[in-house]
Amino acid sequence: MPTSIHMKELKDKYNHLAPGELILDVRTSEEFAVSHVPGAKNITHEDVQKHSNELARYSKIYVHCKSGKRAQYAVDVLTQAGLTHLVLVKDSGMLDWDALGFPVEQS
Repeated sequence: MPTSIHMKELKDKYNHLAPGELILDVRTSEEFAVSHVPGAKNITHEDVQKHSNELARYSKIYVHCKSGKRAQYAVDVLTQAGLTHLVLVKDSGMLDWDALGFPVEQS
């Protein structure tokens, strides 16, 4: 069972990401382009299975979406693919990150 955190806790992690750690945004590319956590990687929840080998090289992956549902789906898929170094941003997401006024990037 993966660890779960709130988006507010991800901000603390974001400020101190270790080498090999990744923030994975599983929203659509359109949503990601509008606003995302600086440095986050975007792979939609529908495509994470295709990238499981690539993602396996990270030591820890923080998975989030807009509000938590797609992140849960992505974590379930990646767990089934054998990944064990996942942290689910549960019942939270970019809506909370934006509401808290944390830094964002646009692409």
